[in-house]
Amino acid sequence: MRTLEARVLISGLGVGESPRWHDGRLWFADWSKGQIVRLTDAGELEVVAHAAAPPLSFDFALDGRMLVTAQGVQGLLAQGGDGTLSTFADTSGLQPYGWNEIVVDGRGNAYLNTAGFDMMAGEAPKAGSVGLVRPDGSAQIVGGDVMFPNGMAVTPDRATLIVAESYGRKLSCFDIDADGGLSRHRTWADLGDGAPDGICLDAEGAVWYADVPNRCCRRVREGGEVLAEVKLDRGGFACMLGGPDRRTLYILATEWLGPARWGEMAGRGLLLAAEAPAPGVGWP
Repeated sequence: MRTLEARVLISGLGVGESPRWHDGRLWFADWSKGQIVRLTDAGELEVVAHAAAPPLSFDFALDGRMLVTAQGVQGLLAQGGDGTLSTFADTSGLQPYGWNEIVVDGRGNAYLNTAGFDMMAGEAPKAGSVGLVRPDGSAQIVGGDVMFPNGMAVTPDRATLIVAESYGRKLSCFDIDADGGLSRHRTWADLGDGAPDGICLDAEGAVWYADVPNRCCRRVREGGEVLAEVKLDRGGFACMLGGPDRRTLYILATEWLGPARWGEMAGRGLLLAAEAPAPGVGWP
């Protein structure tokens, strides 16, 4: 296993999540501020959207519009040309807890997941589900039995959806059917003590996952072999491969103090970067 070194790009963030490499820039959500930001060429952060948080996640439709899930919103939002967010799809009948993460595949299908319980309110864990919002706005539940689903990624051939199951301590996957539905839920990698949060894919078929309790970001192959690790001094929440050649591993990390101390986490977050052995592929 290789150990990679990361450098700090920005400090003083809150809880950073949902990083995306889009239009030649890194974008991510800062849950503590309820903002979606992007990194400028000067290394500064530019605010591009405001929304309630947490959770707050986003990805991009094929036409470039930003699609957003946010706290207290049962549906999927889209950002208009004036920067405001409005409902793109009404998903209120699909689940009562709100959505967590989102990924849009190469056909314009948006996959959203929900934990199936309210962690912030201290509810007992139970299995969550994965929903599908098609480009026409129609929505349905297409997968279930996922234990606190977090980051998701779609393989370059658009055939497989990989899901980080934080409470299941594994990466699982589904086949993506021709109509966008999901089938054949199975384990992609058993992570042992790993608790995966945000994930991304590389060109060698490996997955990078950020890990909060183990304070790291790890690269694993299908089956669970750990290929590389970036050690962190605080919890790893999410990661994304970006940069001109997609070989820069961006990591969002912060000190997790638990739901009861949410307000104390502002200012404890970092954006870090490390050089990765293979470029990013797939979606996001």
